[in-house]
Amino acid sequence: APNQKKTGRLKCDSVVSEISAGPGTVNFTINRELLAKTVLQQVWKDGSEYGVKSELFSAVPRQKAVIEFSSPNIAKKFHIGHLRSTIVGNFIANLKAALGHEVVRINYLGDWGMQFGLLGVGFQSFGNQEKLKSSPLQHLFEVYVQINKAAEDENTKKLAKDFFRKLEEHDEQTLSIWKQFRDLSIEEYIRIYKRLGVHFDEYSGESFYQEKAQEVLKMLEDKGLLQKTTKGTGVVDLSEKKDLSTVSTVMRSDGTSLYITRDLAAAIDRMNKHSWDTMIYVTDKSQSNHFQHLFQILKLMGYDWAERCQHVSFGLIQGMKTRRGEVIFLEDVLNEVRSRMLQNMTSTKTTKALQDAVETAEKVGLAALIIQDFRGLLSSDYQFSWDRALQSRGDTGVFLQYTHARLHSLEQMHGNAELTDVNVACLLEPDAISVLQHLLRYDEVLYRSSQDLQPKHIVSYLLTLSTTQKCLFFLVFQARLCLFHAARSVLANGMKLLGITPVTQM
Repeated sequence: APNQKKTGRLKCDSVVSEISAGPGTVNFTINRELLAKTVLQQVWKDGSEYGVKSELFSAVPRQKAVIEFSSPNIAKKFHIGHLRSTIVGNFIANLKAALGHEVVRINYLGDWGMQFGLLGVGFQSFGNQEKLKSSPLQHLFEVYVQINKAAEDENTKKLAKDFFRKLEEHDEQTLSIWKQFRDLSIEEYIRIYKRLGVHFDEYSGESFYQEKAQEVLKMLEDKGLLQKTTKGTGVVDLSEKKDLSTVSTVMRSDGTSLYITRDLAAAIDRMNKHSWDTMIYVTDKSQSNHFQHLFQILKLMGYDWAERCQHVSFGLIQGMKTRRGEVIFLEDVLNEVRSRMLQNMTSTKTTKALQDAVETAEKVGLAALIIQDFRGLLSSDYQFSWDRALQSRGDTGVFLQYTHARLHSLEQMHGNAELTDVNVACLLEPDAISVLQHLLRYDEVLYRSSQDLQPKHIVSYLLTLSTTQKCLFFLVFQARLCLFHAARSVLANGMKLLGITPVTQM
């Protein structure tokens, strides 16, 4: 037993309470009381900054991050893909802000282009000012659908072209119609985002960059990067051998800009305005090619910071239907999840009449949507299921909310424990130790998510914390109350990062 002799020389201290040797191993037993005291004190002391203050982050430089997310098209559906972009972008922004980075949240609206020619003409034919004011997104969408049916007609095409040309030439009357569409839409977006608990520092849009896009074309020309095709369009050669095998079209034959030209102008403008360290675009994976081209062109133009641009892509949600049929507007989803949640809550006997049942249903429903979305890798597509999302047991947002509310009511019921008078001796059974060890790992999970920007690490951590916590519901003493407080505090912190507002009763 040579191991035995060696372990004899190792001394126990305040951290290690016992050392023993097995075949080919040395076993250390950690002083459990110290573990309990240290963890509880840390959570108590750091509060909402628990985990963030860890030395894991001490070497990470504080940076300025610009995050572009959500970005719906005015007059087109604000659909479920935009919901995904919105909650993912919000999570990344929350995480970066919590870690002490400076964050600028930008919503880059699709508010320019040929579709506004159509929309303008459509509004002149089918529009209604009252409807526009009361529900702009719905009304503009209906007008857009109607005029699209007529868009095959040559005369309509010509009118739409004329309307858009007038817009590009800053004709006052046309601009004021466009501005009304934009302003009323943003007002409604803000109201919907508020329900999601999301805000933006800046509403920008393609319209801001139509002139700067012309400057970009001139810069490309000056640098010898702009090539004309036989059709008269302008392209940038992205092929390695410079044989035009991969090109990106940046100009129409009539000299007007395209989506990517406006994106180039926006990136350059944001650098001038915010001098950021990193810029993140959150869109679905079908746009991967677009961003690859965007970053490549910026690099060819001599902007080295293009390497600090990042596209965080996500997969598609399948099977998202409301009771009214296919989802068109995000608001339909929010209303549906709230009403289904209310129904579930009122049908369970345990739910006492909540004062603010509707608000609680909204928050719990949102948690259900977010957790179902964040459980896997962002790049995977997933099949949406209302039943699975709204289950109160299992790996769901409803279960997280339930655990948080339960812990909160236990704290309320048994008075708030002070950390000073905790007898940690009753926290030494295996269940309590596993909760403590889990709490200790929170910083590692935050670190992983901060590295790859995937929320799933935090989600599975919180779900495990909620399951471990269940074993303790049956044992309430002062010290466990402290542990409840610690677990609830970490649960709440993690949920808030994911964009979920924890409820205190349900």
